[in-house]
Amino acid sequence: MAVAMSVQIGEVSMGRPLGDQAIVDEVLLAKLSAAVAAAAAVTLASARTVRIKADRTPVTDADERSQDILMKAMATLMPGIAVVSEELAIQPSRLGDVFALIDPLDGTKEFVAGSSEYTVNLAIIRGREPVVGIVAVPAEGLIYRGRVRHGAERLAMSGGGAGPDVAVAEPIRVRTPLRGGVVAAVSRSHLDSATIALLDRLHIGNRMACGSALKFCRIAEGAADIYPRLSPTCEWDVAAGHALVVAAGGTVTLPDGGALRYGATASDFRVPAFIAWGNRTGVLDAAAAVRK
Repeated sequence: MAVAMSVQIGEVSMGRPLGDQAIVDEVLLAKLSAAVAAAAAVTLASARTVRIKADRTPVTDADERSQDILMKAMATLMPGIAVVSEELAIQPSRLGDVFALIDPLDGTKEFVAGSSEYTVNLAIIRGREPVVGIVAVPAEGLIYRGRVRHGAERLAMSGGGAGPDVAVAEPIRVRTPLRGGVVAAVSRSHLDSATIALLDRLHIGNRMACGSALKFCRIAEGAADIYPRLSPTCEWDVAAGHALVVAAGGTVTLPDGGALRYGATASDFRVPAFIAWGNRTGVLDAAAAVRK
């Protein structure tokens, strides 16, 4: 993550192609990370009272306060790009080549239940692919972040969540699993029968249940090897973790191996299903070895 490149905000806002220039350099990454850390800190200080939205999903004061911080930060740091965020009443209909996806509180059910397994997610998308992902885990005081082709790292939030401590950034990377040692990260709240059937076919019995984008973090840091979700979810739940896993050396695909693209305005930003892999070849080889 040490290579600094220029930020071309003006070109982004005007919609001109950026070639190979980075959307987010080290300076902007630090500022975006600080904004995510500030949003994470707000969730720790917010009441866990819940309201039910028109779509019958829960929302809390923490969701809205976190979103407010992140929307203001994006307007300042990356002016002119569209921002899609879960709690916006009206999502942008025109996105452009570069846009942001935000989940101000991923794992609201866990948050309301008093669990620590929730995250704050921010992703930058370019050409319908996530290129930057930042995931804060407020209860653990950690930020996971990655830039595709520049690596991934884990940082502590200093000052009670006031900001990431860059001085103690720890590089993270996916692992190659050993035979019989494959670990699947699975949803604590949304584990579906198709996902269970896939893991059974792969003979993966070691399953780590957790909420929110934490599952992507576990793959990126080498604590788990595969995270399948074979039921629908939303782009803001997936994009930041997708970028993080890819930056850490893994892959995230559709179940058939096809590319997972973002910016599906026509389907309300739905993701039908996906599989996040640490070392995909290693997982499949380990599964095949167990079957022999």
